[in-house]
Amino acid sequence: MRYELYYWHEIQGRGEFVRLALEDAGADYVDVARLPKRGGGVPALMRFLESRSVDRPPFAPPFLKAGKLVIAQTANILFYLGPRLGLVPKDEASRLWAHQLQLTIADWVAEVHDAHHPISGGLYYEEQKREAKRRAADFRAERLPKFLDYFERVMKRNPKRTDYLVGKAVSYVDLSMFQMIAGLRYGFPRAMARLERKHPRLVALHDHVSARPRIAAYLSSPRRLPFNQQDIFRYYLELDG
Repeated sequence: MRYELYYWHEIQGRGEFVRLALEDAGADYVDVARLPKRGGGVPALMRFLESRSVDRPPFAPPFLKAGKLVIAQTANILFYLGPRLGLVPKDEASRLWAHQLQLTIADWVAEVHDAHHPISGGLYYEEQKREAKRRAADFRAERLPKFLDYFERVMKRNPKRTDYLVGKAVSYVDLSMFQMIAGLRYGFPRAMARLERKHPRLVALHDHVSARPRIAAYLSSPRRLPFNQQDIFRYYLELDG
């Protein structure tokens, strides 16, 4: 099957978690909003969102078109793709566990975003800098360590006794954790430098995923957009403590 991924063309964002799974599996997919040809680009994404012919329309990107299916929400897309791409164990308990962890990552992503946009996503950062500074201080001191501690503990307790979050092989959750560590290093380099010493398993997981052949090829290609100040992970010196 050839998958069609719909997401914004200038940022990694939430779509990147899906891209990493597709790239690692060597799946046949097209990133519609990045297509330069006629019929692609952001207009194609918007036409789909605004179409009255879609019976189950997505609220917002990312969403994935797989044959006649249209699947939205990052964790939901990965729940669908995981078994089809060989990126989750086959048993139901493990699939649900992976989904649970991915939903927790989704919560984490929202908190990262709210560290620099605590009042409204419709306001510029410069319009809420004072509030963002307070929110980011709490994120660095309380929330970031709590999430890192939790996932470090999950790795330690993996009953398969492997270096992964779920089961005995790389799953889509491991790929998503790589993205979290990479993004947090960009957005909060000083905070992460302090915290990473206490979370060696997560650091090792990041390094292992980045060295996987297809991921390494993707990261060195123009398909992997750089982090930037329009994205979820943003670097502001005053927010890094």
